[in-house]
Amino acid sequence: MNPPSEATTDGTRSVPQDDGAVKDRVGRIERYGVEHIPEEERRSSPRNLTSILSGGSLTFSVIIIGWFPVAFGLSWWQAASAVVVGSAVGAAVLAPTGLMGPRTGTNNPVSSGAFFGVAGRLIGSVLEATASVAFAALSIWTGGDALAGALTRFFGISETEPVRLVAYAVLAVVVTIVSVLGHSSMVFCQRFMIPTAGTCLLVGLLVFGDRFDPRYPGTGEYMLGSMGAAWMLSALLCASTVASYGPYAGDWARHISPRLHSDRSIMRALFVGGLFGMGGPFMWGVFTSVALFASAAPGAGTSYVLALVDAAPLWFVPALIYVGLASGTAQAVINTYGTGLDTSAIIPRLNRVQATLVACALATALVYVGHFYSALANGVAIFLAVLACSSIPWIAILTVGHVHRRGYYDVSDLQVFNRGEKGGVYWFTGGLNFVAIGVWVLSVGAGLWFSHNQWFVGPGAKWAGGLDIGFLVAGGVAVALYPLALRVFPEPAAVYGPGGAPRPAKRRWP
Repeated sequence: MNPPSEATTDGTRSVPQDDGAVKDRVGRIERYGVEHIPEEERRSSPRNLTSILSGGSLTFSVIIIGWFPVAFGLSWWQAASAVVVGSAVGAAVLAPTGLMGPRTGTNNPVSSGAFFGVAGRLIGSVLEATASVAFAALSIWTGGDALAGALTRFFGISETEPVRLVAYAVLAVVVTIVSVLGHSSMVFCQRFMIPTAGTCLLVGLLVFGDRFDPRYPGTGEYMLGSMGAAWMLSALLCASTVASYGPYAGDWARHISPRLHSDRSIMRALFVGGLFGMGGPFMWGVFTSVALFASAAPGAGTSYVLALVDAAPLWFVPALIYVGLASGTAQAVINTYGTGLDTSAIIPRLNRVQATLVACALATALVYVGHFYSALANGVAIFLAVLACSSIPWIAILTVGHVHRRGYYDVSDLQVFNRGEKGGVYWFTGGLNFVAIGVWVLSVGAGLWFSHNQWFVGPGAKWAGGLDIGFLVAGGVAVALYPLALRVFPEPAAVYGPGGAPRPAKRRWP
């Protein structure tokens, strides 16, 4: 028998918790999974959102995004402008994704049950879980390769293969430990990265500064045949990377009290974290890539990370070892922590710790399989690009729905699926809201029509000159269709809370 929920002043309903709850602290295993976290147990702040995005981005799996614009043939100024514009657009999409967690006390996929239905919210759980495992594997791959390359050069080791395999294992073990400990330990890890790994990257600007020339004109051989197309492709890559953190925002924001922190402060923290916290490492990647290309070090087909290690003076190699090990771990923790939450949401019988162990094991297995079968590693990167067409419209529906519902959530009824029950205000039809799901399916289909990758090229991408604008189209279709669908198929008044459904504005004739 579940305790009755109680109304709160902000329009949500809270579930009473026992007084023996253990507060989330550094070094202590987090108690809460996707169940509602009572406000008295929430000790985080918007500043931690910026710290997570910033500290977790000081790693090669994020930095390498800045290498692509230069590899696409752009000059320094062209590549830098693409990074700024792309990061700003992605940060604008990311900013509102942290608004649900503080009100629902759970992560975004479970919160999405308010719009997709308590069973339909499994769409979000599957999207985030699969993306998180893939991102975690990429983080361990790039971090392990950087660590192995730096170690072999620093100690003069000729056999790199065994070092790589050991480096992957070391990163996987550290990632598992921090992920199991939970939110506070993850935040501490990210905040520690900012002054430490951040200092390494700042020193790196001086190290590679003598090779850098702001007049670098680019290779002249542009991706997709023109400078404009290469610039747009670079900006879209940065925007989609920043926006892809939207599903995870609730993982962290659910520890923030809406009574103590405003929506504006949460959106500002996520925007700053996306624009500067992630855009800064992108720009470091552009800077060092220009330095390496200007000295004729690597070509577009050469590994950026290994070329960076080879070009660095020996005394700076330990700093690259640290960035590969510590920062690679910090980034992977973000993903495995989120995967643990979503796995426990998909399989309610697993608690957060058990689900996190499963997630870390899957990510580690993917790393080793991908190491021996390079086609899998390439497939993961393509899969993540295709996944953006599914995630961005999902984010758009959540954002539009949050505004349309005026931020109201019945936090007890959101947990119906996790309790193994049926019914509640978000049950809709068999636990599914076919209005939101229908809009999402149509948006994903439109996005795939305009997608361009190594698996397939949509007809719309050919019209766009070969550009992969699938995620933009998918998001735009969702933003346009969902409000229209809500007018055609009105929702039950109960989903709007005590105030009832919003009344349509009266038309004023001149």
